[in-house]
Amino acid sequence: MCNACGFPARPGVWTEAGAETAMDRTRARLMQGAVINRLLRPHGLVASDGGTVPGIQLATLTGATVIVDDLPALWQEVERMLGRPLDPLAG
Repeated sequence: MCNACGFPARPGVWTEAGAETAMDRTRARLMQGAVINRLLRPHGLVASDGGTVPGIQLATLTGATVIVDDLPALWQEVERMLGRPLDPLAG
């Protein structure tokens, strides 16, 4: 991919399926962020996809921050920060 122009466009992830318009994609990302944060807060982590930087910003409550490209990278980084696996489907 060209760093200057972003061509060719990077393919989206499966969580973006069905989002046809820019507004649909934005709405889906905001809803996805809310779910992710409900899963991460009990572990002292917060994710932000504010659109100001590419990717997803992951932070601890103490301020350690990392930016990841997508959801698979987010879960890998969560596990690295926690020092153990995290099953997002476990209740």
